[in-house]
Amino acid sequence: MVHDYSRLFEHMFWADTRILEMLDAEPGACTDEALTLFSHVLGSERVWLLRLTGGDSSAQPVWPDLPLPRLHALAASNAEGYGQFLAGLGEGDDGVDIVYSNSQGVPFRNAIGDILLHVALHGSYHRGQIARAVRAAGYEPVKTDYIAFARLDGN
Repeated sequence: MVHDYSRLFEHMFWADTRILEMLDAEPGACTDEALTLFSHVLGSERVWLLRLTGGDSSAQPVWPDLPLPRLHALAASNAEGYGQFLAGLGEGDDGVDIVYSNSQGVPFRNAIGDILLHVALHGSYHRGQIARAVRAAGYEPVKTDYIAFARLDGN
């Protein structure tokens, strides 16, 4: 199971990088909506990473307002943090519960595996919205589908 999570997160890091490269290369595609959505993706990744690692997520906004250079830094930091977290997971750890509070202070308990799947799926959902916003601005969005990632190494 640990390999499956690692593979999902490799895809997530690849997709986040593709979005950043597109926003860098096509300033017109870097709309307010695309930046807002991508800030949310990366901000949410950070919130969940803090929760998974026992950090305090209360000061991390779920909808931060970040300029492109800060998005680059946050994406790199998230990738490093999740990489370290995943490297430390052992077989069966995905069933361990994490206790945390949401942004309103309501306590919850979820299994690590459920949280990891949520993070990966949440980003995919919003990257689709980013693609729609980029297309509406007259630009061609980058492909971030999992299968496009898998085709890179022949899987």
